[in-house]
Amino acid sequence: MAISQYNKQEQLNIESITYGNVEWVNIINPTNREIEYLAQQYHFHQLDLDDCLSRVQRPKVDTYEGYLFWVLHFPVYNKVKRIATHAQISVFIANGYIITLHDGEIKPLLQLFQECKGNEESLRNNFANGSAYLFYKILDKAVDAYFPVLDKILSLIDETEDLAFDENVEVAQEVSVLRRDIIRQRRIIFPMRTVMSEMDIKLKRFTGIDMSVYIGDLLDHVNKQCETLDECKEVIEVFKDADYILTTERINRVIRILTIISAVSLPFVALASIYGMNIVLPGGLEKGSLLTFVLVLLTMLLISSGMLYLFHHKRWI
Repeated sequence: MAISQYNKQEQLNIESITYGNVEWVNIINPTNREIEYLAQQYHFHQLDLDDCLSRVQRPKVDTYEGYLFWVLHFPVYNKVKRIATHAQISVFIANGYIITLHDGEIKPLLQLFQECKGNEESLRNNFANGSAYLFYKILDKAVDAYFPVLDKILSLIDETEDLAFDENVEVAQEVSVLRRDIIRQRRIIFPMRTVMSEMDIKLKRFTGIDMSVYIGDLLDHVNKQCETLDECKEVIEVFKDADYILTTERINRVIRILTIISAVSLPFVALASIYGMNIVLPGGLEKGSLLTFVLVLLTMLLISSGMLYLFHHKRWI
């Protein structure tokens, strides 16, 4: 086993592990210096090297005579913002080596590299079957690390379910945050399924073992994640619709009450407006008659009571 750190001699942020006939070169936060080094040492296509520095790439695989170039995205959950962002891994793979370039956000990849640096058994398990098998192990670790994130989303959905159907609780913001996060994660994971479906065919030339079982297991995990996200999306849409219906019902109930109050008070307003005019009217209070005031008040109450009875008869209240 040989472990190299290029940054000591050439000021490059490059580490590598060599075991048997396989070398793993790991570059965290690559810059133009590391890209120039790769161009000189491996003669990769310039477009692929440019893609390593870009953050707007979609998952893909480019096939060349001597190597493959992969761009892969994995969700990284931000607990503060409560939304997942994509972390990109760029991978060059050929006979005898694998080169990974990333920003250090994918913890399973970092853990696997550190584990291989200090553990002989881990080196044998990951390096012995060639660069293609090592590539599979890296992806397997990254994919499996996403399941706890899904479990967290499912638990949040369970907590939101009871609140979404409680008409006395406002959950629109919580539902919107969950819905945004699920949509974001679907945009990250779904393209990965298409790219990984090509792995079995494209990696055959870089390994001496049958990788179909391993790739099939990896795809099965990715498919489960996609199906879970689909289910989460359907459930959160139900919560959104339920919250909208309950909120609309609450608003309609308030509007109905206010409308009834306005309608019932209308006779008071109408009679008060008529007798408030500066003209002589039958039953006016010019002489200060209490009987006239009582009759006007009873008339108002009678009209309002009749309106309430009519509303109740028509089941409006």
